[in-house]
Amino acid sequence: MCEGPNTDSVSIEYLVVLHRNYDPSLHPFEAPREYTRALNATKLERVFAKPFVGNLDGHRDGVSCLGKHPERLSWLVSGSYDGEVRTWDLAQRRNLRSFQAHNGYVRGVTFVPSGQQFVTVGDDKTIKFWNMEGPLWGEEEEPTNTILSKTVLLDISYHRKNPLFVTCGEQCQVWEETRNEPIRTFQWGTDSIHNATFNPVESHLMGEGRYHFQNIRTGPVAAT
Repeated sequence: MCEGPNTDSVSIEYLVVLHRNYDPSLHPFEAPREYTRALNATKLERVFAKPFVGNLDGHRDGVSCLGKHPERLSWLVSGSYDGEVRTWDLAQRRNLRSFQAHNGYVRGVTFVPSGQQFVTVGDDKTIKFWNMEGPLWGEEEEPTNTILSKTVLLDISYHRKNPLFVTCGEQCQVWEETRNEPIRTFQWGTDSIHNATFNPVESHLMGEGRYHFQNIRTGPVAAT
């Protein structure tokens, strides 16, 4: 086998045959091990793909809601569990301004179609309108309009074209921005409604969570 410098002959000399028994009873943790290996491989693949772009520091408590500007992609508004609202410039990853908006959680934030104002709702049962541009130097941050709701508010969504917005909580209510009382009220059962939004295409349709679609002009379209 080793008569000359033939590498093929030398490599054969070191071959070792490994016998493996595939009996499942001898490998009780094979499935968990394979699952762990697959999970680790997926995590490493995502890490190497570098999906993380950046972070925005500033909130002292957890972020409870986000609102995206309808025209300027780099502008963002965030609300936190301590009632603070912050506006951000994503392009520069910079906090533009911050202020105390509510007593308790900021439950929802949305922009008016023009993008000049945004609206927040909180645990204090108030709906507040804020200018996107901050106050002048030395002036206090004050909402341009405040509406006191009779029920708990958990989310808010603004109509894409019309001056209408919807809030949800104990009830689902449709508001006209110049009025202090809802123009329509919907309620399904006794459970709280945690999310509601207007359909961006069929603008007269409103979706509540994953269970109901409501036509704000006539009545219920579907319930699933």
